[in-house]
Parts: sequence; C-alpha cells; structure tokens
Amino acid sequence: MRAEDTSDTTGGGTGAASGGSGGTGISAHAGAASTSVDGARDELVDLSHAIHRCPETAFEEERAATWTAALLERHGFSVTRGVAGMPTAFSAQIGSGPLVIALCAEYDALPGVGHACGHNIIAAAAAGAAIGLAPVSDALGLTVRVLGTPAEEGGGGKVVMLDHGVFDDVHAAMMVHPWPTDRLEATCLAVAHFDVHFTGRTAHASAAPWQGANAGDAMVIAQVALGLLRQQLPPGDQIHGVVTEGGEAANIIPSAVSGRFMARSLTIDGLRALEPRVRACFEAGALATGTAVGFEPLAPDYTHMESDPALLARYRANAEQLGRSFPFDDDGSPRPTFSTDMANVSLAVPTIHPLLGIETGGAVNHQPEFAAACVTASAATAVRDGALSLAWTVIDAAEPGPLRDRLLAGTAG
Repeated sequence: MRAEDTSDTTGGGTGAASGGSGGTGISAHAGAASTSVDGARDELVDLSHAIHRCPETAFEEERAATWTAALLERHGFSVTRGVAGMPTAFSAQIGSGPLVIALCAEYDALPGVGHACGHNIIAAAAAGAAIGLAPVSDALGLTVRVLGTPAEEGGGGKVVMLDHGVFDDVHAAMMVHPWPTDRLEATCLAVAHFDVHFTGRTAHASAAPWQGANAGDAMVIAQVALGLLRQQLPPGDQIHGVVTEGGEAANIIPSAVSGRFMARSLTIDGLRALEPRVRACFEAGALATGTAVGFEPLAPDYTHMESDPALLARYRANAEQLGRSFPFDDDGSPRPTFSTDMANVSLAVPTIHPLLGIETGGAVNHQPEFAAACVTASAATAVRDGALSLAWTVIDAAEPGPLRDRLLAGTAG
C-alpha cells in the first residue's frame, strides 16, 4: 500500500515539525527533539564513523554494539546487554509511558566490502532519534526503546529477538536505511539463506578419474539446472549464490564442494513454493554424479514486508520538512528490491523501513564506493535527518489521537 493510502486521517500526515494534529504541543515536542539531536550531533557522527572504521560481520559486532549502547547510557538510557541470547544484541530504554516504540539499530557489516550497506548510519540515526525523544518521552506517555539488532546481513537477528519475545510489548517499530535516493518503501522479498555441501570421493584426475565421485561436477550440474529453472520462475522469484569451496588441486577429483545460496520470492508463501524447486536442482547434481548433498540453513527465513501506511505518511511529511523529497515514489518508479529481517517484524507489529538518501556518485549498496559514501558529509547529514525524521514520526504517533489509539490497541492500519 502506498503511503498516501492511510486510514489514520487525523493530522493528514502533516508531521510533527509543522504542528500535525495536535497544534503547538507537537511543535514544542519536535523543537525539543531537534535541540536534543543537534546537541548530540557530533557524538552521533563519531559513532557512525567508528563503526564504519571497524566493520564487524554477523554476530561479531562486539565493538559496534558496545559503542552504541554506551552512547545511549551516557544520555540516560537503561541498557540490557545480551538480549535474546545474543552477546551483540542489546535493549536500551527511557521513559515509562504505555506506548512502546522500538527503534532498530543495525550495525553489522558485509564480508569483504565492510559497511557497503550503511549500517553505521542506521545505528547512529536510531540512537539519535532516541536521544531526541528522551526529553519528551514522559510528557508524551511514551517508552522509547532502542534495540541493537545483530546480523541483518544473513543472520536474522531480529527474527531471533522476535522468537524470544523482545517485540511482544512493542506497539510500533521503526528504522531508516541508507540508499542512493530517498524512497518510502522497498519491495522486501522473502528469502532463505543456506549452504549446500556436496560430498564425493577423491581420485587422481588423470590416472584413475573413474574411481572418483566429482563433487565439483555436482555443483556445476546444479548451477546449470538453476540457470534453466530461472526461465520458469514467476516474477519476483530470484536465486543467487557463490561457490565457497571448490576443491584443492586441478589433478585431484574434488570430494568436498560447498556453496552459499539465497532463494527469494515476493511473499513467504511464494518462498515456500520456490524452495523445493531449488533443492531439486542440487539433488539432481548429486544424483547425476553419484555424490551426496546436504543443506545447512544459515538463518531463519525472512518474510515479505508490510509497512504501516499511517506511520509512513507521517515519516514522509517529517522528512519533507527537512528538505527531502520522494519523486520516485510519486512517479511510480519501480521500488528497489532487497531482503531484510525487519520484514519479519512488520508482520508482528506496525513497522516502517524507509530508505534514506545519501550522495553516492552513482554507486549502489554493496559496492565499495557505497561504503566510502557512508562517511561523507552527506552521510553525516543523513544521520541527523534520519534521527529527526524518526523522532518526529514517533512524536506524531504518541500524540493523542486515532493513530496512538490504534497502536495501543494493537490493530493494523
């Protein structure tokens, strides 16, 4: 659903920064949040840069989690570390109101290319939004919670937190994600992450190849089958992967070959239909070569995302107050596609995950050039804009009115 199709019409998506539905009250709260964010701006940018300098991959984000939690503690938040059984997950909280809003802070990096998805900006913006909300949380009847969520890049930290009940008392969850342009939504595909292992038998590749069972050939057959399968996949279904272990020497028939793969679909039901077709391609490789195949799931499956339209409309209005615009959403340009464990959260509680534009010189996420763009002046501006846009959107949600009532009631928009 597009952001304009909101059922919560009170305030018309005006946004906290320009008065919204509550008049001068919201403007006063927005002003206080702005003052608080701007007062911490240097700390927030320093946090973003520190995380960027020391990229840590899934479940290894010890420094990033420590630095983010420590910043929030300095600003009066109560922090619980190691939540949901994950050492690099935390929960930081301030306020005691009945409306509980979670701001999700990602901080894991990608293998090889570091922070080429800008999670350093995500963590800093989430912390900044919470710091902005701290002085107004009690007046708004609000509990502000920052969740440090590890391993978005293939580990499913938020799914683990969901399973451990971390979101059970949360009424809405929000975050922003860096992108080359501002967008309200992406098409978040459901995804399965898994490793495939072929096991065969070694032999001398010249003297007695017939005595071997070639695990490398099994992988080649599987990849050919996957390539052919793509011709029959419905729109939105995707398969990609890399070979992570391919043998040791050219004159040895490889007995162990492994790959890392992802299967994606527009919905979780579509993913359930796709997965057995993908597995059949690997099983065909094993059957043809006399090898064995095994599958190793790497994370819980990620679902598709369902954004909350009313929250998204308010986010847009607040971002526009900061000079941001959404022409690609307005002209119907195709939404970007990716997968995120924030999508699983969206099926449990009202959620938004807008994309926050930074200047990248044409680079896109997961490229080294994008990583370089995540510590520029544009990135520093994005930290502030992301923090304020989220904080003002939380203020809109917390102000008395239909949106607050709906969130407290736990009903969908």
